[in-house]
Order: sequence, then C-alpha cells, then structure tokens
Amino acid sequence: MGHLKGQTAVITGGGTGIGLAIARRLAADGANCVLMGRNLERLETQAKTVERARAIQCDVTDSAAVEAAFEDARRDGPISILVNNAGIASSAPFHRMGEDEFLRIQDVNVTGVFRCTKAVANDMRTAESGRVINISSIAGLSGGPYITHYCASKHAVIGMTRALSAEWAKTNTTVNAICPGYVRTEMAEGAIRTIIEKTGATREQAIAELAKNNPQGRLLEVEEVAEIAGWLCHPDSRSINGQAIALNGGHSM
Repeated sequence: MGHLKGQTAVITGGGTGIGLAIARRLAADGANCVLMGRNLERLETQAKTVERARAIQCDVTDSAAVEAAFEDARRDGPISILVNNAGIASSAPFHRMGEDEFLRIQDVNVTGVFRCTKAVANDMRTAESGRVINISSIAGLSGGPYITHYCASKHAVIGMTRALSAEWAKTNTTVNAICPGYVRTEMAEGAIRTIIEKTGATREQAIAELAKNNPQGRLLEVEEVAEIAGWLCHPDSRSINGQAIALNGGHSM
C-alpha cells in the first residue's frame, strides 16, 4: 500500500508506545514520518527502525521549540498529517491535588495540542488531503476517580477536535480523536506500579484492575490504536470528521 506516498506525517511523542506504532503504520502506507519528542537519543534510535523516518527534538510546552521543530519538519514539503500523541498523566485525590500539577497536565495534554495544531494550520487549510488525529482517552468520554486533571485535559482535547473539525469542514482536512482505554505502554506501566505500591497488589492483580472496565478483560495493544490512525488517514475515510472513536472493548459509557 502506498496511498500516503510523498506525504509528511508528524507524530508527537513518537519515540515510544502509541506514537511509535502509529509512525510504523503510516510509514507502511508510504508516509515520510517525523518523530517528535523530548528525548532526542531515543527518537533517533527509533527513527532508524521506521522507513523514511527522521527525529526532531521538541518540547510541546515550549512555543518557540514547537515553531522551530515544525519548520524543520516542513523542509521536505508541507505537513499533511499531524498526530498529537504527546501526553502525560498522574493521579491524586482531588483534595490533595495542587494547582501546579493540574496546570502541568493541561500544558502538555491540552495547550501542547493547541501549539502543534496551530503550527500546521496553514498547511492543513490548503492540503489536498489533510489529517489531524488527536490521541485522547476514554477518560475524555467519562470520569474517573483520582484523575480529575487528566480527565479535564482529555475532555478538552475532544472539545478542540469537534470545534476544529466544524471550522475546517469545507477544507480537505479532517480532525478526529482516538480514545483508547488502557494500552500496554510506559504510561500503563506507571499506573501498574502505582497500584502495586499503594495497595500491595500483585502485578497480575494490578493489570486486572486496569483492565476491569474493558469487557474483553485485557489491555489494548499499541498496534490496535495505530490501525485506527492508519484508517483515518486513508483517502476513503475523508467523511469521518469530528469523531471521538472509543477503543475500550465495548464498555458502555
């Protein structure tokens, strides 16, 4: 398959987990992939494993860094695919949650999405086939204890997705969000460690706790998220716009 041949795709948080899996999926369809993230060494190592990929260091909380990184990414041509995957998470009871921590999560998960999307706005508004894919979460579709700040950020991403899809509906660019449940990634590993430390549970019990809201009783694999991203980038998916696609094994929210 080569329907993305000649297109430039930028994937933030592209050096690991979901972002890296999406880069591999888009590269398989012919895209030139730019992996962005804060850890340049890891990005460069992983870029060698993805066909036609290169690494650019970028901190999505730094407006100047974002602008410079996307200008560099554009040197091979306009950016027609943006995957806003960079994100962070933590957990705390609301009454113990500090404002600094709340704002730290928003800066990466919300304002970071704004900065990166703004950086490609002119490309997307004139693209022959543009795609913005925001990686949200089922936490953007429902609430959960101890993650008020994270839920707020992922709900905001879905709000931006729907608003921008409506604003750009007359262009050739679509804007969608993917909302997975717990995926087998470094972020999930952090949640597993937290459960073990706070409850004394075994690793198997901690994984079961994360997977309990998935009727299939399992964690998702990164390739499952990547497959949806690849589908959204296909020319035949141009009518899919403004959607928040849940990947949670059929859990009713």
